[in-house]
Amino acid sequence: MNKGELVEAISQKISVSKKEADAILTAMLEEIMAAVASDNKVTLVGFGSFEPRERQAREGRNPKTGETMTIPATRVRAFLRVSLSRTRLLQASNF
Repeated sequence: MNKGELVEAISQKISVSKKEADAILTAMLEEIMAAVASDNKVTLVGFGSFEPRERQAREGRNPKTGETMTIPATRVRAFLRVSLSRTRLLQASNF
């Protein structure tokens, strides 16, 4: 499912226009990104959590030359999904 399909589903589910559903989804995603960028963890119960993480510096190789190089430490955003029960997954996928 892409963003357009998600907007369509939201607009039908809560009886709003696609423009309003797109504004709601965009605002939600912007707030999640802003919170994580500010070192806050965002938890959506029943879905998962977005959190900032530190990735340590490590050694890597230049694929062209094979030369060893140091990849610097960086901050990344991570998503931890809630584990769904097998029954719930089967119901959601209509198997």
